[in-house]
Amino acid sequence: MKLKSIFLAVLVLLLCSCAKKAQPVSGGNVDFGTLVFKETEKPQYAVQFSVQKAGAYHLITTNGKEKYLLVPENAAVLAGVPSDVAVLKQPFDKTYLVSSGAMDFMAALGAMQDLRFSGTKEKDWYVEEAVSAMKSGSLLYAGKYSAPDFELLISENCNLALENTMIYHKPEIKEKLEELGIPVFVEYSGNEKHPLGRLEWIKLYGLLFDREKEAADFYDGQLKSIKKVLKGKQLGVRTAFFYVNSSGAVNVRTPDDYVAKMIELAGGTYVFDETLKNEKNSSTMNMQMEDFYLSAVDADVLIYNTSVGGKLTNTDELVTKNELFADFKAVKNGKVYCTAPSFTQKTTEIASFIAELNKIFAGDDAELVYLTKLN
Repeated sequence: MKLKSIFLAVLVLLLCSCAKKAQPVSGGNVDFGTLVFKETEKPQYAVQFSVQKAGAYHLITTNGKEKYLLVPENAAVLAGVPSDVAVLKQPFDKTYLVSSGAMDFMAALGAMQDLRFSGTKEKDWYVEEAVSAMKSGSLLYAGKYSAPDFELLISENCNLALENTMIYHKPEIKEKLEELGIPVFVEYSGNEKHPLGRLEWIKLYGLLFDREKEAADFYDGQLKSIKKVLKGKQLGVRTAFFYVNSSGAVNVRTPDDYVAKMIELAGGTYVFDETLKNEKNSSTMNMQMEDFYLSAVDADVLIYNTSVGGKLTNTDELVTKNELFADFKAVKNGKVYCTAPSFTQKTTEIASFIAELNKIFAGDDAELVYLTKLN
C-alpha cells in the first residue's frame, strides 16, 4: 500500500512537470515567462534578423535588439510579455506596406492578397503586381510613412504596418499607429551588407505571412542559379558604380555596401577600397569629380545608377554631365552600362543581377535584362 502511494505521488509530479512545459496552441493562457525559445535555422547570409521558436510561437529579433513575438491565429492568449517585445498576431491580411523594398518579396511569395494599403503611389511602383493591384483597387494608397491616412487605415481594419527604418525619423507616427491598435514591424533588409543577406529576408516574410515553404524554395532556387558564378574565379574587371547628382558631385557606393559586394561575387573588382571612408556611416557618399576621376578613369566598366541619377541613353549624355568622362577608359571602349529604373525595388532579382554582371565581366553583353549598354 505504501509503495502504491509513492508510485502515485511520483506519477502526479511527472504529470505536473509535463503540464508546466506544455505549450498549447489554442485556448487557455500562456505565460511568456514559461516559454523556452530555441534558435531555428540560422540565416546563411543575413545578419539583421534571427528567429527563435517555442512551440507555436516565434520570437523575431531584428537589428540585434528589436524583438517581436509572432503569435499564430489560433494560438493561446499570452500573458507576461515584456514591454520591449511587440506582439504580432497573425493573420496579417490587411497590411499597410510602407517599405517599398518589401513589395517584391510579397509578389514572389504570392502574398499580394494580404496587402491592402501602400505607402507608395501607383506611378512610383516598378513591381508589376503592385501596379496591377492599385489599378484594380485591391491595393489602396494610404499615405507615405510620414503622413499615413489614419482614418482610412482604421476604417478598413488595418492589422499590420510594414515599415523601414525611415519611420524612426517620425517616431510619433509609429506611436500613433500602435495607439490605434495597428502593430508596426520595422524591417532592416536594407541594412544588410551582403546582397544575398538582403535576398534571405524573403524567409522572414515567409514566416510572417505563413508561406515558409514558398520562401525557402525561392531562396534555395536563387542560390542554385548562381552556384557556378559564386564558385568561379575572379576576373579582375575593375568596376565603378555611380551617378552624378544635381550639384555635379558623383555619388558612389562605399566599399562595404551590398552593390560593391555584388560586383565582387560576380568576379569583378570594385574600384574603391577600404581607404574610402564615410564619416556618416552611410552606404553611399558624394565625391568631387576630380577625386572620382583619379579612382575610376582606368576602370574597365562603368555602371550608372539610373534609379537615382535619371535615365541616360548614350555616353554623350554622360559626357555632358562632365567633360572629364570623355577621358575614361570604359567610355572609350564602350563599356558603360545603366541599371534599370526598377533596380532598388527588385530585391528578388539580386541573384540574376549578379549573374548578368558576371556575364558582362566575361565579355558577353548580348541580350541584357537588368543592365543596358550605352552606345
